[in-house]
Amino acid sequence: MAIFRYGRTEIDHLKKRDSKLGAAIDEIGMIERDVTPDLFVALVASVASQQISAKAAETVWRRIEERLGTITPSSIAGATPEEIQQCGMSMRKAGYIKGIGDAVTNGSLDLAVLCQLSDDEVIARLSALNGVGIWTAEMLLIFSLERMNVLSWGDLAIRRGMMRLYGRDTLDRAAFERYRKRYDPYGSVASLYLWEISHRDE
Repeated sequence: MAIFRYGRTEIDHLKKRDSKLGAAIDEIGMIERDVTPDLFVALVASVASQQISAKAAETVWRRIEERLGTITPSSIAGATPEEIQQCGMSMRKAGYIKGIGDAVTNGSLDLAVLCQLSDDEVIARLSALNGVGIWTAEMLLIFSLERMNVLSWGDLAIRRGMMRLYGRDTLDRAAFERYRKRYDPYGSVASLYLWEISHRDE
């Protein structure tokens, strides 16, 4: 499995810009997070796993592969919503996944072009799909396209990690944006550590 790639350059920059984050980085060490370089597979998996546990998501994904074989735009577009639903999800979610397959096969969504677009443009294109919100698009930027500067305001664990790191009881958008600028241009690497900080002592 591929992992999100970062190293000394990103770490040294973050440590220089933020001493508290730097101390946490030293304590935690390198973080290995899996990435899914196939954006279509990542997109389908992200929708399939929404609002269910990781274990349930694994079961659903295994059923999708057993029923449809290799997950490609054509295999998804060629399936009926009912067939997708029978893998263990709601009809609404099955419709979203079918819609993604249709959008790629009919050309209304060109995944190859996304690699050439800015983060904001990618978010706009992906979140225009039914079932894909801004947060999902941001996670795809990090864990499929491996973009380096994504920090999600919509991610509760990111905000909780910030509050723990800086000893805050609350975090408004203005404070969040100040931290985001501090981490620039390596917000995605900061995100990895903020998630880790957020889940400590759980």
